[in-house]
Amino acid sequence: AYRGYDDKACHACNGKRTNRTEVMFGQGGHAYVYLCYGIHHLLNIVTNVRGKADAVLIRAVKPLTGVTHMRSRRNHPNSAKALTCGPGVLSQAFGVTKKQHNGKDLLSDELWIEDQPLISDNDVVATTRVGVDYAEEDALKPWRFYVKTNKWISKK
Repeated sequence: AYRGYDDKACHACNGKRTNRTEVMFGQGGHAYVYLCYGIHHLLNIVTNVRGKADAVLIRAVKPLTGVTHMRSRRNHPNSAKALTCGPGVLSQAFGVTKKQHNGKDLLSDELWIEDQPLISDNDVVATTRVGVDYAEEDALKPWRFYVKTNKWISKK
């Protein structure tokens, strides 16, 4: 999770508005996709009301359908777990790109989040985020969440 107004790990920290971060200031329920290190497209979900730049990075998912397509996109014939267990490879497996998906409404027919059964709070692990050491004390915020029994989480 990333909070725009005071989180040093967030691209929109302290209300920083740029062409890149503008979609984060939009209505929740839209995709914020950016290119990391010039290589990996990373999928985030804008989570707040218009004007407040908060988002959640999607780091991993359990692939349920379309595994053949994912393997093809990733040129990866091996286990399904390795297909989607990191934010860059997840986007590659799903074919998510900044050009095509940044700003997309997540209630569209192209990119969406499905309703699933609720998960008990007891089944959710909260820990520190990954890859944001530059954010000093904000790197220690317990804003990385996953289901404790999920085998498809990305590296800790």
